Amino acid sequence: MDEIFLIGLGNPGKKYSNSRHNIGFLLLKKLSKKYNSNFLLKDKLKSSCSEFQINNSTFRLFLPNTFMNNSGDAVRAIVDWYKINLDQIFIIVDDKDLPLGKIRFRKKGSSGGHNGLKSIIEKLQTQNFKRIRIGIGSPPIKKEKNNFNTISHVLGNISIEEKSILDKVYMRVIESLEQLNTKKEEYIINELNSFGKDQP
Repeated sequence: MDEIFLIGLGNPGKKYSNSRHNIGFLLLKKLSKKYNSNFLLKDKLKSSCSEFQINNSTFRLFLPNTFMNNSGDAVRAIVDWYKINLDQIFIIVDDKDLPLGKIRFRKKGSSGGHNGLKSIIEKLQTQNFKRIRIGIGSPPIKKEKNNFNTISHVLGNISIEEKSILDKVYMRVIESLEQLNTKKEEYIINELNSFGKDQP
């Protein structure tokens, strides 16, 4: 696998740039910056794209500009344009059902109620694609306002305390992504899934 396609989910625009729902964007921006690469908007891919080499592998990073609920439109455009196998793509996404700082790497599965994943499953007509889910924790319970509360939680900004935990998570995920072509995938899956935010 010499080409790796990383697609971070989020919402475009300043308003959302630091929201919990934008963890996919935030992580890929960090990775791109590490390799001094910038994102450029490509209309045909409905995304901003960044590209660089790590150990003879081409990494292509995408930030869809379709808004979260239509993420599948961008993923479909990317898959069709590059004519890639679905096993070359990795979706990076926030997950409110995971505690803050936990990571889950899965090769397939349902959307778990995540609108971005739901849209991708719909457009690709399959649940068989890899996703790295990053826990943002569940919203504090307010009895009457459950639904609104979920929305305000995922679209709310990341606090300073959360950021210090997430920075460790980003570093851990980035290290694993960099090794996708040099280490066995099972090993990377285990590494990420066993990560705890209290690790040094």
